[in-house]
Amino acid sequence: MGGWSAERPVSLMSGAGVAAALRERGFTQVTELDMDREVGARLFNLDPDVVFNALHGTPGEDGTVQGMLDLMGIAYTHSGCTTSAIAIDKELTKAVLVPHGIRMPAGTMVDSDSLYAADPIARPYVLKPVNEGSSVGVAIVTDGGNMGQPIGRESEGPWKHFDRLLAEPFIRGRELTVAVLANEPLCVTELKPHNDFYDYEAKYTDGVTEHICPADVPADIAASMMTMAADAHRLLGCKGASRSDFRWDEEQGEGGIYLLEVNTQPGMTPLSLVPEQARQRGISYGELVERLIEEACQ
Repeated sequence: MGGWSAERPVSLMSGAGVAAALRERGFTQVTELDMDREVGARLFNLDPDVVFNALHGTPGEDGTVQGMLDLMGIAYTHSGCTTSAIAIDKELTKAVLVPHGIRMPAGTMVDSDSLYAADPIARPYVLKPVNEGSSVGVAIVTDGGNMGQPIGRESEGPWKHFDRLLAEPFIRGRELTVAVLANEPLCVTELKPHNDFYDYEAKYTDGVTEHICPADVPADIAASMMTMAADAHRLLGCKGASRSDFRWDEEQGEGGIYLLEVNTQPGMTPLSLVPEQARQRGISYGELVERLIEEACQ
């Protein structure tokens, strides 16, 4: 848990929740490990039966920690090295999923400095780092925005913090997500942030986003999203739990469903979506944690 990514606070909350749940379910030898640069030596000394990976972002979600654990011969939860490295990279994820018929927004990689000369695609569009999660560094560029035409050098945004960004057309419509547990999609949740943008604050601040679980969408739309999420989980080779995020343009019907990204290390905080969907299916938080541990040990 923890680490040094932009998602460190969320990871600490996830890890604390998981550790408490394990102790409540009778696991007596639970160690909470706030990852630092000595993590390899600390794990060697601990000699754990299994690691519950509650890290988010890099290097806990990008295959780095997974590769270390593979070399050490330690079992761990969630996806493996190759899957993690692909899924955290939005461009690589598209390269895997789009040829199999999974609809994702078209995108292009741009140098951040080029945004000060011209827009890379027509507005409105979305700019995002290629390998960050939890909407870290995401910006929506609109005609009515105050970022300038083109973006002003003085304007705050991800172009100031990342050398290269992924530019995608903005998909209007509703924000939805589907969790997959052990290859089975759980349900569809709609997310209604009070500020109209499901950003980092909206995800992890209580009362800022309304969760509608299950989402009030037509049965065929829900089924299509659940199928797409399960297919993405399988095609990427995900293990344990994953979560696929979608936008749905109602006016286009089923053709308006776009998968945005697949999260291989979804949050396990009190506000997180995977535990919420698991509860909807009759799976308690503690049972969810134990099921992830059991799959890792297998």
